[in-house]
Amino acid sequence: MKIMGVDIGGTGIKGAPVDLDRGDLAQERHKVATPQPATPEGVADRVVEVVSHFGWDGPVGVTFPGVVTGGVTRTAANMDAAWVGVDTAALLSSRLDGRPVTVLNDADAAGVAEMTYGAGRDRGGTVILLTLGTGIGSALFTDGHLVANSELGHLELKGHDAETRASVKAKEDGDLSWEHWAHRVQKYLAHVEMLFSPDLFIIGGGVSRKPEKFLPLIEGIRAEIVPAALQNNAGIVGAAMAAKH
Repeated sequence: MKIMGVDIGGTGIKGAPVDLDRGDLAQERHKVATPQPATPEGVADRVVEVVSHFGWDGPVGVTFPGVVTGGVTRTAANMDAAWVGVDTAALLSSRLDGRPVTVLNDADAAGVAEMTYGAGRDRGGTVILLTLGTGIGSALFTDGHLVANSELGHLELKGHDAETRASVKAKEDGDLSWEHWAHRVQKYLAHVEMLFSPDLFIIGGGVSRKPEKFLPLIEGIRAEIVPAALQNNAGIVGAAMAAKH
């Protein structure tokens, strides 16, 4: 079974049809830049562009980098403030000629995909997926059940929003070495571990393609730490999974 998945990020919007039998992309993904400012109408234009690239006319699953309840976006830390309170599922459905659209938090989508097909498959206990990118997204699972919209990237760390210290954007903006950045990630993981005592951390986002650059530098964390098996495609896969239901 194939369903279209689209992953909205702070810097890029990417999507592809997903083969849900395999848990992988059915075609090479198509990516466009997130408009700046990332307004609802501007982003909707780009989502339509991605979906139209594949000539897709069925249901579409879409992720959003913020809290999403009932298809409505409630927060927008790395997007335009105009998103807050928008019925994003209805907006995108209307722009996609009435196709059914399901919208969920981006990290939750990636987490569900990893728990079904990837690094969290068949894992019980407490599992936390963290997507390190423009910000830090999180997906919290207990015995395979998702606790939606956890938003652990906004925990306070040394007086700062954690994602302003330990995201990939923070690394790039500060021109930090892998060692320096890994030390910040380590402090962040230690804080999350203190609060939730997870059995497993899954590190997702684009940086999951380079785990050898930073994971060996992280010390003192009791939980197992692994890179996301689906890497930066996990959000697309999870979005498609959500649209199936």
